[in-house]
Amino acid sequence: MDVRLQRLLASRGVASRRRSEDLIRQGRVTVNGQPAHLGQVVSNDDMVLVDGRPLPPPTDDIYLMLHKPPGYVVTKHDPGGRPTVMALIPARLRANVFPVGRLDLASEGLLLLTNNGELANKLLHPSHGVVKTYLVWFSGRLQEPALATARAGVAIEPGVIAKPSAIRLIRKWSRGGLLEVQLAEGKKREVRRICEAIGLRVMRLKRVAFGPLRLGDLPAGQSRRLTPAEIRELRRAGEQP
Repeated sequence: MDVRLQRLLASRGVASRRRSEDLIRQGRVTVNGQPAHLGQVVSNDDMVLVDGRPLPPPTDDIYLMLHKPPGYVVTKHDPGGRPTVMALIPARLRANVFPVGRLDLASEGLLLLTNNGELANKLLHPSHGVVKTYLVWFSGRLQEPALATARAGVAIEPGVIAKPSAIRLIRKWSRGGLLEVQLAEGKKREVRRICEAIGLRVMRLKRVAFGPLRLGDLPAGQSRRLTPAEIRELRRAGEQP
C-alpha cells in the first residue's frame, strides 16, 4: 500500500509525524539509497532507512504512561549523552515508541509515549485543544491582579502571547504557594515563562494530567500501559474539533 513517508515513519514509531518531517528535512532518511523528500510516497517494496538503520517492523498500537522524574531529557536520543526518558521504559518497547510532547529537564510528571504517530500529532495540534494540567510550586508574592494578567495572556517573547486555559491558586504561604495551570497549547517552557512574566519563580513543576489521562499514584520513574478505557478516551480527545 502506498503511503506518505512521514506517515510511515510515524506509524512505525520512529517519531511523531511532525518530528518525522524534521528528520526528512535534515537528510537523515533515505529511500532506496537516495535522500528522501517531504511528501514522498513509498510502498512496501521501498527500502526506507533512518540514520542508516531500517525501520522497526509493524506492531500493534502501544500506549504508555510514564511518571517522568526530574533530570531526564524527553527525547529518544540525546546527542549530549544525557539520560533520556527511554531508559525508564521496558527495553523491549524502546525501539517502537516515542514521547508525545515535551517536559523540560527539571520538570516531572505525566508523559505519554506511543507508536501511533497520527494520534500523537492530533493530541499536540492546537486545533484539538487537548488540555494539559500542571501543578506549580513557586516562590514570590502572588496577588490577584497578577493572576488576572496571566488569564488575559502575557507576552513571553516579542510577538508571542501565552494564555492559559485556566490558572488558579490552590494554596498560599508566606513566601510562595501552589498553582494549578492548564494549557491547550505547546509553546516551549510555557508554564515557566508565564510564571516569570507575573513575577514568580518556579521551584517545582509537575504535569498531573494530559487530556483525559490522570497521573494518579504512579510512582516516579515508573511506567504502565494505558487501560482500554483510557485509550478510548484519548482517541476521542484527539478527534475533538
